[in-house]
Amino acid sequence: MSGRGKGPLAGVRILDLTSVLMGPYATQIFADLGADVIKIEGPSGDTTRAIPPGPDSSRGAMFLNVNRGKRSLALDLKRPAARDAVLRLAASADVFIHSMRAQAISRLGLDYAALYAANPKIIYANLYGYGRNGPYRDYPAYDDIVQAASGIVDLQARLSGGEPTYSANVIADKVSGLTGAYAVIAALFARERSGEGQEIEVPMFETMVSFASVEHLCGSLFEPPMGPPEYPRATSPSRRPYRTADGYVGVMIYNDKQWQAFFRELGNPDWSKDPMFASLRSRTENITTVLAQVEREMETRSTEDWMALFRRAEIPATPIASLTDLLRDPHLEQTGFWEERETEAGRLRFPGIPTAFSGTPGAIGDPGPVLGADNHAVLAEAGFSDSEIAALTESGAVIS
Repeated sequence: MSGRGKGPLAGVRILDLTSVLMGPYATQIFADLGADVIKIEGPSGDTTRAIPPGPDSSRGAMFLNVNRGKRSLALDLKRPAARDAVLRLAASADVFIHSMRAQAISRLGLDYAALYAANPKIIYANLYGYGRNGPYRDYPAYDDIVQAASGIVDLQARLSGGEPTYSANVIADKVSGLTGAYAVIAALFARERSGEGQEIEVPMFETMVSFASVEHLCGSLFEPPMGPPEYPRATSPSRRPYRTADGYVGVMIYNDKQWQAFFRELGNPDWSKDPMFASLRSRTENITTVLAQVEREMETRSTEDWMALFRRAEIPATPIASLTDLLRDPHLEQTGFWEERETEAGRLRFPGIPTAFSGTPGAIGDPGPVLGADNHAVLAEAGFSDSEIAALTESGAVIS
């Protein structure tokens, strides 16, 4: 398999019982960084296999991308023989990661106690909706649900006239996946020092409340509160791409130096002398008025003129790019971000690995595998004989 075994996680073996997006995104990162990720799926496979478009009905684009570089082992985990096979695989694995609710994984006999008995050094990662010690622990959760529960939807409503909206991105799944990835890697590092494995819990709800609270806890950081839990600049109705005379521009005039440069380029108009523009504190306290004034100014020139001004003033700014624009973005082309190659699923374009390592670079593996494509190889590597594999297949524990 192309790419595997060369990155900073080379030699790490991961048993991946995740599905949809949160968990598979975390394990995609592991695979990109060189880990051997064994994706364990049930008879129907990961839900995202069926999301079109794709070369066939079992491998849609999302599945092919987020499960790249992984191997597929198809098991019916409701059968005791399949459960026993997982425990046998765990004996030589470094990480076991799943995205089931606590009750569901326990019913399968694959909770931490069972995996610990098979391998005390294993890192066991739970990725699910809500922390298991709270009253929401048994609630089902998807990205939209967690966006609504964690304050993200309410924050979005401030920018859309009060109408609740979801982010046009599965942000809860991906932020939680990233959190799961760094948690597992941190636990692997800790094991290098202590020699001991451990159990990890990554609940989406708590992860996204933490994520939203980075800037938005704001005045409620203090007790008693010094203000509401809201960062005014981020929720101002005037915080939006600015309309120019012929288009739109995203611009962030933030610190004092940038504002001074902006005013110099404009010729220091009278409104620039208003004290509310003088400091970060005064601008933050009057943020909607400040941004509304910039909004009016932006309509007076073309996008090209504004971009030239912002480049001279070293103010962060950009024309609005669509996802289609990014496929031919000159910066991404020069850095080699997009990787196109022929695969057995057709010619595919993969988004690149955003991190770079000078000594142990990662690499993008093959597209998400056919269900059960690696059954024999994975089981044989774990010490199963041909006759044992045949028996497991005949019993239905292994899905052929």
